[in-house]
Amino acid sequence: MRGEWNGLQALFLKDCPYAYYIHCFAHRLQLALVAASKEVHDVWLFFSKLSSIVNFVGASAKRCSELKSIREDEIVDMISSRELETGKGANQIHTLQRHGPTRWSSHFTSVSRLIDMFCSTCTILEKLMDNGLNSNIRGEAKGAYKEIKTFEFVFILLLLYKVLGVSDMLCQALQMKSQDILNALNLVSSTKLLLQELQDGWNDFFRSVTSFCRKHDIHMPNMSDHYMEGTRRSCQQKNNITIEHYYHFNIFNAVIDFQLVELDSRFKEETMELLVLSEALNPMNRFKSFKIDSICTLAEKFYSKDFVEDELNALKRQLEHYKLIHLVLTLPVSTATTERAFSTMKLIKTSLRNKMENEFLTNFMVVYIEREIAGAIDPDFIIDKFDLLKNRRIQFN
Repeated sequence: MRGEWNGLQALFLKDCPYAYYIHCFAHRLQLALVAASKEVHDVWLFFSKLSSIVNFVGASAKRCSELKSIREDEIVDMISSRELETGKGANQIHTLQRHGPTRWSSHFTSVSRLIDMFCSTCTILEKLMDNGLNSNIRGEAKGAYKEIKTFEFVFILLLLYKVLGVSDMLCQALQMKSQDILNALNLVSSTKLLLQELQDGWNDFFRSVTSFCRKHDIHMPNMSDHYMEGTRRSCQQKNNITIEHYYHFNIFNAVIDFQLVELDSRFKEETMELLVLSEALNPMNRFKSFKIDSICTLAEKFYSKDFVEDELNALKRQLEHYKLIHLVLTLPVSTATTERAFSTMKLIKTSLRNKMENEFLTNFMVVYIEREIAGAIDPDFIIDKFDLLKNRRIQFN
């Protein structure tokens, strides 16, 4: 979309040279945070194993159906034993979800689904180990079962659920149709604070891991033993550290540190100058931070096509006399609506409709983009109104 000659950005700038190209902050942030987590080698391996397990369990409709059936039985048992509460929309039966590099929150959803369906997934893997159609299926099921029942896999699974869950709240908030840039900065600050609190909560997190391992009969190593790398040969050991030290500092702290660094770099690099200037428009405390020079610089640098020189001078005089108090100069940090609209084009203009004219496509897109309004329209009313427009001949063969 950013192609200099043939991309969509170039087409927009041709007709509207003062338009600004704004990245989808929610999408880019999600991808950046996942990539930051994968900087830890063990996390990269975890996602590889997770993808293999999800793909194997969901390889056929029969396995997905059996997984749902097992999960349904588990929910019934937990409700009868009062481990789960009932209510409208509660205890929905899902299946495992694949994570994708271009889908919002798919990594967090994939992790959370596996946690919810951990017992069901282990059960179906055990069945495939014993009753698989051939040795390949039985062998693959055994390998997946051994991986999912390891302490390292469970530790990283629960860690990513915590970390990605915190950043997912920010990503979901940034997917709103419009967002004031100062409010976005506050969201980033609160996300960083939650991550820092999580980093200080190692003991609470480790207790949750211990509880999960006991519940699902997963062997826990002696955390005071020396951590052995590679094939555990003495010549390969570089650091004399305990297992607890490795999981605490090399994985737990490292993942959170990468997330914090990525948050700082993304928002400082992309928006810091604009944030400083926009602070002058903050209405808090009766526009206490109101600064004429900052507002004029904002208009001159970021809205130069909207203000000619005479208008900039007039703007400054107006601000001096407080004739222009309320300015609507907000940055839509979320382009989720636009990106969803482009994704919908693939559903509307398919290979069978490749000759669809622009006007017809536009009408289709308007109905989708304004679906909240369209959903409130009564189809019978439209049919009746169309029928009253003109009498039509009906030919019978």
